[in-house]
Amino acid sequence: MAYKIGDQMQTIYLPPIIDDYVSKDAPVRVYDAFVDSLNFYELGIPLEASMQGGAYSYYPKQILKLLLYGYSSGIRSSRKLEKACHENLSFIWLMGGLKPDYRTISRFRSLYKEAITKVLKQCVRMCLKLDLIEGNVFFTDGSKFRANASINKTRSKEGCEEYIKKIEERIEQVINESEQIDAKERDDQSLVKLKEQVHDKAKLINKMKDVLNILNTQNKENINSTDTDCVKAISRQGTHAAYNVQSTTDGKHGLIIQAQAVSQSTDFNQLSVQVQAASENVGKMPQHACADAGYSDVDDARKIDPQINIIVPSINQAQEEKGLVPVHPFDKRHFVYDAQTNEYICPNGKRLESIGFKDQEHNKIRYQANGLECQACHHFGDPHLGKCTQSLNGRRITRLADEKFKEQLEANYKRPENQTIYALRKETVEHPFGHMKHNLGAGQFMLRGIAKVNAEVSLLATCFNLARMITIAGGISQLLGKLVSS
Repeated sequence: MAYKIGDQMQTIYLPPIIDDYVSKDAPVRVYDAFVDSLNFYELGIPLEASMQGGAYSYYPKQILKLLLYGYSSGIRSSRKLEKACHENLSFIWLMGGLKPDYRTISRFRSLYKEAITKVLKQCVRMCLKLDLIEGNVFFTDGSKFRANASINKTRSKEGCEEYIKKIEERIEQVINESEQIDAKERDDQSLVKLKEQVHDKAKLINKMKDVLNILNTQNKENINSTDTDCVKAISRQGTHAAYNVQSTTDGKHGLIIQAQAVSQSTDFNQLSVQVQAASENVGKMPQHACADAGYSDVDDARKIDPQINIIVPSINQAQEEKGLVPVHPFDKRHFVYDAQTNEYICPNGKRLESIGFKDQEHNKIRYQANGLECQACHHFGDPHLGKCTQSLNGRRITRLADEKFKEQLEANYKRPENQTIYALRKETVEHPFGHMKHNLGAGQFMLRGIAKVNAEVSLLATCFNLARMITIAGGISQLLGKLVSS
């Protein structure tokens, strides 16, 4: 059997024109056509060349094409994008042979970060024209993406103050060492190094003071000194500095209609914000808004248009379905509320009277039974042993001021037609996160700061949509035809 042996000195020729470098149905042509169809005036990126003197700059459309196609290929680093423009035929075709350096790419992404966040909105409008989005059912979910920062840089107020104290002690030590060198009148390089250390430590102190100021003014428990916008989040992989990426998908084909990174470790109180933003992108309000129990905030649900059918289970409902927490025999759900007397009736027939609000926001009302009656009850004892209460003051129950609305939401979730919609949620809303993290290799952001991170989120969400659009349209050639005609 003979071997195939390559010859590095063999003469070969690439096609005479760059357009022949890639086939007519190459995926890169979709990204090229998509960016050409964008309205750069609405994005806020000027296409007119500056009439002032200076070096030539790159055409904004081509740099945006490079970023979008790079993210779709799992290449997000500006240095790797520069390398791809030299070595990868798809990138060479896309750029028309231009080879911008990494500084140019990085500068464009940073300068137009707000404009890049609008790319997804224009993608959604394009999908509406192509009848790929209905806007009737919104599925919302969140997922943790690691920030470009170490969790070890997350500090509390006490941690910042302690760190500043240690640096000041080190500065004092360095100054004493430098004074000793001065006293010996030595022309030593170590003196220069010590002075540089003092300068660097002083910069660290100023940085920590800025972090401490943010903690005080924004009333945060902790903050990351590397990226002050990220949060401390717990996931299956452990505790990390992260952003919570909120994604809202359309019920027809699962295309993303809204995506945003938030500086919040939970999904609590996010549903109304995401539904409103998604509605603005689509241009109309949905008929149904669906999310998991992490979004079950009654106050937040009140902010959503009452004409929208909210399909969100409560925490108790979610736990019951998963069988995680068995219902206690004397759980609040076994107590009956008497609206006429504003009292609760326990399973043993005793009444719990209102004793006022539990918090300053007046969101929760407390109800308490008679202590002597509870002590005389045969269900009195340790709740862990299946009893009602062991408090000598009597059993207490907390009721939301808007408890009736909460009960309506729970009843609405149980309706058969809503259960059918909710069953589609997981397979629809979690698909984009899997694509971004595993197919695009974007489990961790490249950039720092909420504005730059959201530019990345917009690019990743748009990449997912374009990949889905190719599948839905029946192939690259069919989608190209629709993009060109639209």
